[in-house]
Amino acid sequence: MPFLSKTLLSCVAAASLVACVQTDDAPSGLRTAMPTADQVAIKLPDSGANQRTVGELAQWYVATRGVVRTFNGGTAWVLTLLHTIVQFPVTSVSGEVYTWGPWSGALDPAEYKLDVTDRGDGTYAYQLSGRSKTEANAAFEVVIQGIADPTPGELQGNGELTVDFDAGRRVNPVDAGDAKGQMSARYDLAAKHLDLTLVSTDAQGAPVSADYAYNEAADGGGDMVFDFHADAGGTPALETATLRSRWLATGAGRADARLADGDLPGAGVTASECWSTQFRRTYYVDSQSFAPTEGSVSDCAFAAADLPPLP
Repeated sequence: MPFLSKTLLSCVAAASLVACVQTDDAPSGLRTAMPTADQVAIKLPDSGANQRTVGELAQWYVATRGVVRTFNGGTAWVLTLLHTIVQFPVTSVSGEVYTWGPWSGALDPAEYKLDVTDRGDGTYAYQLSGRSKTEANAAFEVVIQGIADPTPGELQGNGELTVDFDAGRRVNPVDAGDAKGQMSARYDLAAKHLDLTLVSTDAQGAPVSADYAYNEAADGGGDMVFDFHADAGGTPALETATLRSRWLATGAGRADARLADGDLPGAGVTASECWSTQFRRTYYVDSQSFAPTEGSVSDCAFAAADLPPLP
């Protein structure tokens, strides 16, 4: 929902808007409570030096990069928006609740406000709400909510947030886009760890859910596990696809995958692919010979497959 970011950022910058009258300052800790988009981004290297390659661009590097872009894009605008808003003076204060807004442009179909509650222990709960301007007496509905804990120190905080895309569509069906369902994220800056959960439906209305877990290494490498639950074909039973990608700071990496449950017997199908610093395939193998084995495992940045166990 990048439209929301543009609407609010333009509004907070427009001091002439009557709704943006500024009053008291928020607590000093609040301005450092909201993490920046860069602090919680999954960092996937883009380039590197030459290395021996045997194949074309590694498809699971492409898939890993797609997952990374989905997460970074889905959360970056939210965190940029919230972090920007709280740098401005508060519009109103009621007890321990600090409110920015409501804001909207003259031609915007919805207006928004941010409410932040000081919980008294150094942490903050926040809600970004919107209401439609196309319906009379429309009530505010929460689009984004979360908790931020900056008490561990600068760049050491943690928190969680949830984006309700369905609420966003109800508030502003004109600009809401195609996103459906809910996205929840949890982050721990000190541990360099992120978790993300998506709950939605596919084009046929069938349930779809996905879970991501990401850990950043001290040297810039990464380790990401992506679980996807959906109907991959056959009966309506849901299959589980697990993709674990690990990469070095140079960009070289390995992905191991498993498709199980649903219509697949036993442990399902497994496969592995490695790529070079140029993201070219250096090794491939799968348990069902869907594609020819390529290269040598000795060319892998990580020598052994390592997938989470089946539940």
